[in-house]
Amino acid sequence: MSWSKKQLSTLITVSITSFMGTFLISSINIALPAIENSFGLNAISLSWIITAFLVATGIFLLPVGKWGDISGNVRLFKAGLIVFTLASVLCAVSPSGIWLIAARFLQGVGSAFSNTTGQAILVTNFPARNRGQVIGISVASVYAGLATGPFIGGFLTQAFGWHSLFYVAAVLGVFSTIIAFAFLEKDTAKTGIDKKVNLRGAVFFVLGLVALVYGSSHIPSAFGWGLMSFGVAMLVLFWVIESRLANPMFETRLFTRNKLFGYSNLAALVNYTATSAIVFFLSLYLQKIQGLPPREAGAVIIAQPVMMALFSPVVGKLSDKIEPRYFATLGMAMCSMGLLAMAFFTSATPLWVIILVLVWEGLGFAFFSSPNMNTIMSSVDKSRYGQASGIASSMRIFGQIVGMTIVTFFFAFHFGSKAVTNVSDSIFLIAMKWGFVTFALISVVGIYFSFTRGNVERK
Repeated sequence: MSWSKKQLSTLITVSITSFMGTFLISSINIALPAIENSFGLNAISLSWIITAFLVATGIFLLPVGKWGDISGNVRLFKAGLIVFTLASVLCAVSPSGIWLIAARFLQGVGSAFSNTTGQAILVTNFPARNRGQVIGISVASVYAGLATGPFIGGFLTQAFGWHSLFYVAAVLGVFSTIIAFAFLEKDTAKTGIDKKVNLRGAVFFVLGLVALVYGSSHIPSAFGWGLMSFGVAMLVLFWVIESRLANPMFETRLFTRNKLFGYSNLAALVNYTATSAIVFFLSLYLQKIQGLPPREAGAVIIAQPVMMALFSPVVGKLSDKIEPRYFATLGMAMCSMGLLAMAFFTSATPLWVIILVLVWEGLGFAFFSSPNMNTIMSSVDKSRYGQASGIASSMRIFGQIVGMTIVTFFFAFHFGSKAVTNVSDSIFLIAMKWGFVTFALISVVGIYFSFTRGNVERK
């Protein structure tokens, strides 16, 4: 492994940024009961602490990916770090639940800028023969954040309160920003590229995404169903408009004319939809049903991301030599089995069984994620790296949004306007059971997309 100083500094910078975002996400899940008690939020409002971040990220991922290909990824990466850091401070000093949700939205905007451009910067600076390996290392840093977040987040919440999580995120943001400005070179001028992007469909995209997510919080009322239907219609209209534009924000042709790219992204969408709410559900389950304090609950949940962090670089490197879809399909099947097992968790389930299932789930995700991302970035030419990274990140965020929308649906259906702490244990377990059954069935669909996508062309 003979990498240049520039390559190593790029890998370190992007990896630290990847760690920062997921550390905050996973630690906040553990702190949700404390935030609920602090502001007196009900279950639906509590879910928006997570959802607001995801919606903001989802709105900006696609235009940032396109913008990065046109104007340069490095400057957008740095801008995202600055916004994320400032928003973290605003989250820490929020005086109410509404302010916290608004600050989380701004934080999601910053995350969209840095996460979308980060993968494009990484792939640009390494040859194709090392792509799976460096993506695996980057993905491992994501999972390292997920792994340390629950435990450290639980400790900080228990010792210093939930506000401390956002102060830590702000410190990490400052550190990442300094590294980015110190080591990442400025973008080179791009010639021969049409810098006019048609944003005609962006309005329909934003309307559709917001209506879909907000409508889920009003299920099962007619207003909620109507708003969700409107959201789906707007997203369909967005697709139709983008497919007819000469220089669109979202290139639908990458899906319709590139099966390898399209199916790999659909597999990612399905996988993240099915798995994104695991930590959200289990953080509440372990504290409410199992009676664990935040620190111990985090120590249990850490089992899943630890497996992801350990095995993602290994599987990523192997996917440079062995066809990636075999690893990804195996991983998707393992995730489906793990999700189904979680549907049978009860108040009497031993902790060792919970940890064993999480280890299995984490291993399955490690087998899927790095090879799948390697396939996505290998299926397009260099001029589309930014957009490919943006779309791949969008699949992750859209999957998380759909996953949280499903959670919100089951919460609204079973809990009404009650807080999680005021719902009986039996009702909570019913909502969690059918949530995980739904996610397991969704995950099975992803096995088809993963296996039938085709093979990567080796150069």
